[in-house]
Amino acid sequence: MKKRILIVEDEKDIARLIQYNLDKAGFMCDTAGSGEDALAALARKGFDLLLLDVMLPGLDGLEVCRRIRQDARLAALPVIMLTAKGEEVDRIVGLELGAEDYIVKPFSPRELVLRVKAVLRRQASVGNADVLRSGELILDKARHKVTVEGREIVLTAMEFRFLALLMGRPGRIQSREVLLNDVWGIDADVYTRTVDTHVRRLRSKLGTAGAMIETVIGAGYRFRQDDEN
Repeated sequence: MKKRILIVEDEKDIARLIQYNLDKAGFMCDTAGSGEDALAALARKGFDLLLLDVMLPGLDGLEVCRRIRQDARLAALPVIMLTAKGEEVDRIVGLELGAEDYIVKPFSPRELVLRVKAVLRRQASVGNADVLRSGELILDKARHKVTVEGREIVLTAMEFRFLALLMGRPGRIQSREVLLNDVWGIDADVYTRTVDTHVRRLRSKLGTAGAMIETVIGAGYRFRQDDEN
């Protein structure tokens, strides 16, 4: 089945260029010209990925991303943000809000298609394994579900993949650089604080189970199994 993508871009020429190339690559695309239109489209129809411009009339892309991540029905929707050249702050904030990736304008159509495929591939790979357990924390990859003491925890796609990676490497220290590469596919040092933001948010959502994500000062993070001393 073809993957459905919502393109949110107010510049019609760019929106048409994106849609043409994604259609050609085998995707089904809808478009929206504003943040409000994007939220309305998401409420009406299911999508597999959101391609979201930062600079939009009315609600900007960052606010749209923030609202999506606060909606349990949309929290797991992968988001790729489009940013203008040099808008580094927007890119960092977007990643901290839960965007999977960003593409800097101007971009080549080939790069766009490759980045979209990479995000969808990472998303699909989460479902290849079975169930990870540590005490009362259970991560079901096939069902994309996390529970703590039987209570379901709503995680974004990025948070889910982040937790799955840590739980899948118990006791092994993961540097921020490794996490950026393996979870986000990013190797720029400037984004290492994004990892810390996601860890804080993940710990908060997991409650007492969040203590299993340990900080190793000067090295990174490690997942501690519940039965470890």
